[in-house]
Amino acid sequence: MNNGNWQWDTFFDAFPIVLEGLGITLGLTIATYLFALIFGFIWTLLGAIRVKPLKWLFRWIMEFIRSTPPLVQLFFIFYAWPMVPVVGFALDPFTSAILGLGIHFSTYIGEVYRSGIEAVDKGQWEAARALNFSTGHKWTRIILPQAIPPTIPMLGNYLIIMFKEIPLASTIGVAGILNIANSYGSANFRYLEPLTIVAILFLVLSYPSAILINKLERKMNRRFDKKEPSGSKPTKEKEGAVS
Repeated sequence: MNNGNWQWDTFFDAFPIVLEGLGITLGLTIATYLFALIFGFIWTLLGAIRVKPLKWLFRWIMEFIRSTPPLVQLFFIFYAWPMVPVVGFALDPFTSAILGLGIHFSTYIGEVYRSGIEAVDKGQWEAARALNFSTGHKWTRIILPQAIPPTIPMLGNYLIIMFKEIPLASTIGVAGILNIANSYGSANFRYLEPLTIVAILFLVLSYPSAILINKLERKMNRRFDKKEPSGSKPTKEKEGAVS
């Protein structure tokens, strides 16, 4: 059996099989991203707590999550969490992947939200207080409509990064394209062709998305640079403070 040479018949045989896992990969990406977007707001709110010990605690937790490899977090949630006394319970691979990758990326997205909020001019906060807006109206009508749009390109970049990290979920049994490709390779003793298909699918989906995000980023930068008064710091530089 020759495992070293490229075989087109294997490629065309494996392609529709690997393609069956694309729906799971895309579905997991969308579900994880939505979870990260929502949980990112929670990190932002926790970071705004004025009680310093609590603020430092939540900041340390975020740094710990960011400093730990997402693969380790996936393994902990799927394998170790069910063995935690009293509170531990088993999770299916799909849910474990959403929680593990979603919580990991939510710490970065929370920083994106924070940078957008801090970029809102102080005069807008003062205007909201002067108009005696309630807290809800202040955030929904004044702060968030100005804070979120400049962060859209950065959030789009994290979506692409997350999409390329989703194959980590195959290590806990999520039947995405990488998991199916590995299964095909082990069954047929041919890994070159199915793994090449996985690479092609990720390239076809992520590269055009990256181009669109870059165009959106340039468009948003031009839009908000025009709104900056002369002598003020550009929005792009403010966004660069995100870790």
